[in-house]
Amino acid sequence: MDSIFSYHFPALRGVQAEKEYYVVMCPLHLIPKIFLFDEEEVQPEYRAQRIINRARIPEMTNYIIENRKDYVFSSLTVSVDGDMQFVPFSKEQQFEDLGKLVISLEAKFLINDGQHRRAAIEEALKISPELGQETISVVFYHDKGLRKSQQIFADLNRHAVNTTSSLGILYDHRDQLANLTKEIISEVPLLERYTDKERVSLSKLSPKIFALNHIFNANCRILNKKKGEFISEQEKVFLKEFWKVLTNSITEWQQVMKKELTPSALRINYIVAHGIFLEAVGLIAHYLYINHPMDWKSYIGKLSSIDWNRSNKADWMGRAYGSTGRINKNNQTVQLTANLIKQKIGLPLVEHEQKLEGNFKLGERVSS
Repeated sequence: MDSIFSYHFPALRGVQAEKEYYVVMCPLHLIPKIFLFDEEEVQPEYRAQRIINRARIPEMTNYIIENRKDYVFSSLTVSVDGDMQFVPFSKEQQFEDLGKLVISLEAKFLINDGQHRRAAIEEALKISPELGQETISVVFYHDKGLRKSQQIFADLNRHAVNTTSSLGILYDHRDQLANLTKEIISEVPLLERYTDKERVSLSKLSPKIFALNHIFNANCRILNKKKGEFISEQEKVFLKEFWKVLTNSITEWQQVMKKELTPSALRINYIVAHGIFLEAVGLIAHYLYINHPMDWKSYIGKLSSIDWNRSNKADWMGRAYGSTGRINKNNQTVQLTANLIKQKIGLPLVEHEQKLEGNFKLGERVSS
């Protein structure tokens, strides 16, 4: 191989499955130039699982730009079809895997894992060219004819397990709402004691009542905000006060705090131990925040007089749960549950709520 017309990377050599692979630190400014990615030029059999979701790129690009001091990207994994040679820097055994990786300029590269990162890096460089001097690790596999690329992709993702949404919220220290949710949980005794911060669903014997993502989703409903949106000081104050008032207004929650009722019994027998209730109350809280800024606490206080027992089929069947008794949470059932709660505490239904309620009542009459 002509060393003049080739790429030269300082590299580490490793061995897996009796085959060598190489790890290099590649300057970001080289990523778009070396690893070209044109879906039209890649044969279908190689790009079957590699079509870029363009909608992801702006979010990933903004992540880099907005977190210049602490963004983190994992390695790109690349198959190389072409001449490739590793040259150790030393013949000493302890240093023989430290050296230089030489790859022909005519070699073809195929990204097995990281094409979205590569695209985001390219876009970020257009905004902040100074990023070009930073680096990302790249793992190279020699793959003549790119025959193994699909298997490499499959193997890399075979044992990948996504973290739960609760863990994602727990570990996210940038998002305002995630941080505020965790702060509220730490300040409200009931939430602090009975919120599971890892799982998104709780087993029958779990000693917890809520999952972290349930609280977060309720907060999204309360403020009518999405992840990443700005939260004002006024909204923060309301949200913190709301949870204190709410936890004191649900009799069954207080029974758990006093050890008069177990968390498992609460989940089995009452809808107030489920995400559908929290999100439904979140919708009501948003209405109160907008329309009753001075007397909202009096309405939340009325929740204590409602029969939340799942045996109360007249109220909750078809709203919070279906005919099998299983909790059924989606946007429609959350709204239907909120509708009934609003009526019970003396709040009017707005136009879209009236329409949904009318359809629900019509469906009840037809089925009966």
